[in-house]
Amino acid sequence: MSGFLSRIGSIFGGAKREQSAVRRDEEMVVYQDLRIYPMPIPEGGQWRLAATIVMGTGEEELEYALVRADVFSSRDDAASYSIRKAKQIIDEQGEKLFADKTTQP
Repeated sequence: MSGFLSRIGSIFGGAKREQSAVRRDEEMVVYQDLRIYPMPIPEGGQWRLAATIVMGTGEEELEYALVRADVFSSRDDAASYSIRKAKQIIDEQGEKLFADKTTQP
């Protein structure tokens, strides 16, 4: 049962997932000082909406993996909607996306 729950969590949240794509700098979008890398996941002949949101650089870099249940017939559509969804989440949560990844004194 816990495997099922972790699968659901990985589909709908920022849970850790296996990277099936490589960051493509030419697709990267900067939004509110955060970098968005659309990273659609191939799945059964379709593409799942996925992106990585990055804050900071170098050793201070923090990542948020965005994966949703939405699937598209083309990689380009999935990438476009991944950017749109990432911007929406950034507007709603901002740097709070990374709250669990930063250390508190």
